Amino acid sequence: MSDINLTPVSFDSFSPELQCVIRYEKAPEVMYTMIASVHDASGPSVREAWEKLPTSAQNVLDNYDQFHALVAISQSYAGLDTLSELEKVNLDDMSHEEREHYKAQVLDDVLNTCIKDLAKQLKQARLKGGLKREFQAIFQK
Repeated sequence: MSDINLTPVSFDSFSPELQCVIRYEKAPEVMYTMIASVHDASGPSVREAWEKLPTSAQNVLDNYDQFHALVAISQSYAGLDTLSELEKVNLDDMSHEEREHYKAQVLDDVLNTCIKDLAKQLKQARLKGGLKREFQAIFQK
C-alpha cells in the first residue's frame, strides 16, 4: 500500500513475550518488520481491551505483554490475508482516495476483530482447562 522503506527488524529486538509467540507460530523472518509495526501500533487498543477483561480471564496469561504479543501475531497474519484478498477486489469504480480509505477501513475492522476474538478466547479459557493450557504452553521456555 505504501512505498515506505522499512528497516529490517531483528528477532532479538522483540520482547521476550513476542519472541515466544513468533517461535511458537514459526513466523517467517520476512514478517518481522510487519509484526513489529503492528505490535507498536496496536498498543493502546490492546491495552484498552486487556483492561476490560475480567481478572479471571487476565489470569489465564501471566501479564498484559503476553496478551499484546498474541494479538500482534494474530493481527499480522490477518492483516496479510486481508491485504492479499483486497488486491483481488475490483475497486475500479472508486477514486484512488476512496480505494485507500476503503482498504484502510477493512484492515482496521479486521485488526479490531483480532483483539475481540482473543479476548473472547481468554474468557473461554477460564472455563476450559485445555484451552488455558494451550495459551500457557506458548510462553513456556
